[in-house]
Parts: sequence; C-alpha cells; structure tokens
Amino acid sequence: MTVILHDFEARTRLAVKSYWSTLASQASRQISGTERADHGNRSAVTGGKQMDGFCSVVRQVLHDNGMADAEIFQDFRLELPGYFRPTKKWDMLVLRQRILVAAIEFKSQRGPSFGNNLNNRAEEAVGVAHDILVAYREKAFGETAPRPWLGWLMLVEDCPESQRPVAVSEPHFRVFPEFRKSSYARRYELLLRKLRLEKLFDSTALLLACQDDAETGAYREPAPDLEMRQFLASLGGHVGALAAS
Repeated sequence: MTVILHDFEARTRLAVKSYWSTLASQASRQISGTERADHGNRSAVTGGKQMDGFCSVVRQVLHDNGMADAEIFQDFRLELPGYFRPTKKWDMLVLRQRILVAAIEFKSQRGPSFGNNLNNRAEEAVGVAHDILVAYREKAFGETAPRPWLGWLMLVEDCPESQRPVAVSEPHFRVFPEFRKSSYARRYELLLRKLRLEKLFDSTALLLACQDDAETGAYREPAPDLEMRQFLASLGGHVGALAAS
C-alpha cells in the first residue's frame, strides 16, 4: 500500500513557524494584561494552541490516506477511558464509524526548565501509553475493536540549554551509559526512541527548532528513526489499511 505524504515538509515548516508566532502572540497578550501572567516559559507547555499547525499536518495525512470521513477531535471531546483512572484527555483523537482509529499527543519544550519538564514528560508518556493499552486490552473501546494507533510528536527548542551535556547523580547504582553526559535534547531522543521500541507508542517524532529561525520555520531532525516522514508514514499506513478493510 502506497502512503501519500503530500508536501509534508513544507507543511511542517509552516507548523514550526506557527508554533513560534503563537508563543509570541501569547506572550504579548500576557504583557499587555489581557491574560493572566504565566510564569517563566511555562506557557510553552500550557498555552495549548501553539501545536495546532502540527495537528493540521496530521489532518492532511488522514484525508489523503482514506480517512476523509473520519471524525477528528482536537479542541473538545478529547477524553478516552483509562484503566488506572476514569479518563485521559489526548491532544487529538481520530474516530471512524465509532471505532477509535488513533490517539496522538503533540508536545513542546522550550527553556530554561528543561530538566524538570523532561522528567514530567517521561512520566506522562509512559503513564498514558500504559493506561490506554491496558484499557484496550480490557475492551474499553469495543469487544472487537482494532488496536488504536498511538503517536507522540515532540518539538524541542534548539538552544545552548538544550544542547549542553548534563551531569547525573548516581549515589547507589550506575545509570544506563547512554544517559551520561547527555544533553536534554539527547535525552528527549532516547525517551522517544525507547517509547517506540517498548511498543508503548506506534511512532514518535522529535523536531528541534531555534527561535532565531522563527520567520522561516526551519527545523532539524537529530535522529533518522524519529523523523516526521516515518511518523506520518506510520500513521498513513495504519489509516489506509483500516480504510481499505
């Protein structure tokens, strides 16, 4: 089956450009007093709308690969049942004929608090994936429902703070060697790769973008196995197979 990825690189650049412009708009509104101040750069996580451009990229892939009739939820009705808790809100849900096709998270991180936020993201990613997979095993989405496709896309600011090697504390046991002297950007790469290798997510993607390139939407992909192309191709193949069944 051929997966259609129409002009996804240009669309991704537009999504990165939208990310920076939305953050700038949010910061401007806070400074002018039209919104409650969000301390530090926490708005990079709490603002919500800055990743909408990436949602648009995914919508196009769904449309081009047989899911033009799917129900796509992005701003509301995002709750799914969990096993360890009643519900969890995802960033995007795709349903077709009352079947859960895909659940996707779009997350971002800018400085300076990379350490705490990375740990929170790691705990969140492992937790939500395990929760939904056990809920699926327990027939939360229907007795004969196919396994939903799970994706996690991460945009990290490319800056000295994210690229600087970070020390680890080892008071009792040695950490895994790949974490020693690794930067926060590298740790996000390790996290996203291991989430996929452990089959917690079907695909993950990591993009690095520098704020100095906000006008062009330039970005880079530090790992071939975490590129946008493979992320979208995995999703496109999944929805194409369902649409053809």
